[in-house]
Order: sequence, then C-alpha cells, then structure tokens
Amino acid sequence: MQQIKALAGLLVVTLMQTAAAADNYPSRPIRFLVPGATGSSQDVLSRIVANKLSQQLQQQVVVDVRAGASGVIGIELGKAAVPDGYTIIVATSTLFASLPALKQRLSYDPERDFLPLSRIATVSNVMTVNAALGVDTVADLVKLAKAKAGQLNYGSAGNGSPAHLAGAMFDLLAQVKTNHVPYKGAAQALTDVIGGQLQYLVTSPLVAMPHAKSGRIKVLATTGARRDPLIPELSTVAETVPGYDITQWWGVVVPARTPAPIVTRLHAELVRALQSPDVRDFVAKQGATVQPESPSEFTAFMRAERARIANLGKQADIRLDD
Repeated sequence: MQQIKALAGLLVVTLMQTAAAADNYPSRPIRFLVPGATGSSQDVLSRIVANKLSQQLQQQVVVDVRAGASGVIGIELGKAAVPDGYTIIVATSTLFASLPALKQRLSYDPERDFLPLSRIATVSNVMTVNAALGVDTVADLVKLAKAKAGQLNYGSAGNGSPAHLAGAMFDLLAQVKTNHVPYKGAAQALTDVIGGQLQYLVTSPLVAMPHAKSGRIKVLATTGARRDPLIPELSTVAETVPGYDITQWWGVVVPARTPAPIVTRLHAELVRALQSPDVRDFVAKQGATVQPESPSEFTAFMRAERARIANLGKQADIRLDD
C-alpha cells in the first residue's frame, strides 16, 4: 500500500513538473535540426519557419544543419535528443517515406522514435526533356519510349531519390522501359539532359524553369496529382498517365516522449506560422505550397506515402539495402 501511495505521489509530482515546464516554455533557445546539406530545400524552408517561430515565441530558434548519409546522421541526432521541446526536427519525404519503405535496415523508426507536428510544405517537380528530342508533351514521350524500348535514359540524384522513384513510376504506369542513371547530384544530371546524354529528368521547377526559358530543355508537365497552383499553366503527368503522383514534402517532428502540452503548443505555433501571409509568400518563392495540418493528418499522410512507395519499390524491384 505504501508503495502504491509513493508511486502515486511521484506521478503527481512528475505531472506538476511537466505542467510547470510547459507553462514556462520556451525559456531558452530552441534547436531546429535540419537533416541535409546547407542550401538544400529543407535548409531554406526551415530558416523561413524558424524566423517566424522566433518572433511568435519571443525566443531564438536556431537552425542546426547536419548533412551526411542522405540525412540519416541528422535524424539520428534528433532521435537521441532530450525530449523536452528544445529540439525540433525537419522530416523529409526521403527520410520519413522513401527510406523506411525501401530499406529494411534503418537506425531509426519514423513512428516509434518521433512525434509528428505538421507538414511544412509540398512541391510538385517537373518532367523535363532534352530540347532536341522531338518531344513536346508527355504523350509524345510515352510514344517515343515505346518505340525505343530500353533506349531512353533518365537521371536522378541517386537510388531511392525522388527522381528515381519518379522514373520508376513512369515506367510502371506508362508501361514503358527506360534506363535509370544515378548521379551524385541533380545538377549533374540536368547538365547531361541539356547535353543530350540523358533524354529526360524529373527535377525541381526552380532549377528547371530558367533553362526552359532559354530553350536549353523543355518542361512537359508537373508531377503531382493536381496542377501546381504556382504554375497552373502546366499540365500534370497524371493527365496522360493516370495515377501518376510523385511530390516532395517537408514537415516537423519532435523526439518521442516529448510532453503532450509542449507538443500541443509547438503544433499551434507552427500552424500559426505557416498560415501567416509572409511565410506563405516566402515558401511560394521557393516553388512550394504551405501545408499546415494536424498531427493525426500528418501521421496518416506519412503512413500512406510509405505504403505507396513500398508498393512501387516491390513492383519496380527497387531495393536500397546492401
């Protein structure tokens, strides 16, 4: 009986301490951990959000960029962080969907080790082709790929990257056979599309559009299920190839066991930041669209993405384990 009373008393004290910590939160700078390279999309977006959160919380939010192993090094740091609300982490489509869906051995579990807050933004990429290919539409590309089965090449920033998945999905749904050529980065792949070594590439509209305007490449369509609100004049690949949908997205998570009151506060502040006109406009300038949502909506979205990519990987025989 005494042990039960002691445990109950300890629980009450712990709850009181948690509530007090939440009331005073944040009382020191918050680390915004970015698993990726300096200058990457997640780095740029996190700085936009961090600046707004700093204003709202009246506390510094410090962006901490940690590159390496496709972002896994940064995620491992986030997993090991003290779950007190003073470390928030960028979740990417690669780290929270593609890698868990295609790689059996990971040093983290996206559901067990983290609590979701919300997506930050989504972006549809664009399908680009060599300007001299004689292709003006997605239908033209499908026709050419069927006529030259196994002869067209597409590039990516590596196995399992968004561009690789985009090409694999195109092959699968358009019922064509093209060749995947992995590069160390998307910039080198785009250079080879311009030079004619590659026939097509799915990449960021921010990267592609300047080259399209100069006539060095052609942009055929966007890769989301619906037309991109930022470039609505472009059709989608799905209008020609039903079911085609490959987008990139970024969100925010916190370490598992972060106290619920702090999670609730962080989520509210993040949604408030994303709904502000200045953040929405800054994100749009990066070619992306803000996507505030509830933690349960973000959880359901990530689960659906992992299932969809796992199915694609199985059908296209994409495996990332050594």
